[in-house]
Amino acid sequence: MRYFVLFFMLLGFGYIGYAQEIQYETIENISYVDKTVSDYATEQCKLDIHYPTSGENKPIVLWFHGGGLTGGKKEVPAFLKEKGLVVVGVGYRFAPNVKVEDIIRDAAKATSFIVKNAGKYRGDTSNIFISGHSAGGYLALMITLNKTYLEAEGFDADKLAGIIPFSAQTITHFTARKELGIDEKQPTIDELAPLFWVRKDAPPIVLLTGDRELELLGRYEENAYLKRMLSIVGHKNNKLVEFQGYDHGMVYPGLPVLLREIQHLVKERQ
Repeated sequence: MRYFVLFFMLLGFGYIGYAQEIQYETIENISYVDKTVSDYATEQCKLDIHYPTSGENKPIVLWFHGGGLTGGKKEVPAFLKEKGLVVVGVGYRFAPNVKVEDIIRDAAKATSFIVKNAGKYRGDTSNIFISGHSAGGYLALMITLNKTYLEAEGFDADKLAGIIPFSAQTITHFTARKELGIDEKQPTIDELAPLFWVRKDAPPIVLLTGDRELELLGRYEENAYLKRMLSIVGHKNNKLVEFQGYDHGMVYPGLPVLLREIQHLVKERQ
């Protein structure tokens, strides 16, 4: 499935008009871990939350930033602001200071924190969506497909409304492979690969990638394989969207589609 820029722009304008009357506030640097864990965790494991200050509860989007699990910073994408959503920008620890599995646990803790505190920010816990770009998309898939991470935080991953990762690694993340001395061009599928945890009862999944000829390494093909395997095991609600003409940095053309998919999935659940 391929899309072009004019379509994105029209979608974006529609959402902007939809939410103009609602007032919003952004609160930054909310800790989601116990301060006794470590100074590094206290520094990194923080959230920025953009939320409506009045009206009914709104769908929640957790946004995990990219950066190869070794860098980057939390963000609330500007395009998602004032669109009738509670948007959460998630910070997390980085390798090599911690292992990749510890970073995945951070993602699960952040998700659980939002579930428990959503009422403070007019968030609708029946409509929680997990998203993010590149490494952030990988984290979104890992905490959803491998249910044990969220189970450890007291939450059932199947209660999520949808997973919409942007150009996610679906084989074992290259930073996890680096921990084992495996080159980034040597594909591996083990317990730290979303593909390893393919299951038919996962929440709806929308996979977004750049152009297959322009993407980072084999990122489009990884996502195409995940989609195929989800369908093979009986998962009924998944799709793959390829943005023609865009490389790995396909965040903007993806954001309007993210909004559209959220709107569609919320209506499906009503």
